[in-house]
Amino acid sequence: MNKVLKVGIATVQEQRARSLAIAAGTRQRGDDEPHVWFPSVAAMARVLSDENMALLKAVREQRPDSMDALAQVVGKHAPDVSRSLHTMAAYGLVEFIKNGRTVMPQATFEHLSVEFC
Repeated sequence: MNKVLKVGIATVQEQRARSLAIAAGTRQRGDDEPHVWFPSVAAMARVLSDENMALLKAVREQRPDSMDALAQVVGKHAPDVSRSLHTMAAYGLVEFIKNGRTVMPQATFEHLSVEFC
């Protein structure tokens, strides 16, 4: 697990140019650069909402062994919790560990840092 997950804000065009330069070998990703990019502050705010941050905190602190267990901990419906976590997983904020038919959510970081570029 990364200790700190750095989040950056850059337009889709800037993200694309950066990715293409890295793929072409003309640019290397710096150690101090963000790991996750959002196209706008509004997009970041939707994913990093207070409710989603509470879910992430519960995942880190409670270490639930399933989505249902997490839903019980936070007092939400399992489908709502699952949908939120899958959105966060698309940005690399959580990952899922499968154990048979059970899926255990796991945070990929301990601290979150936002960087505006």
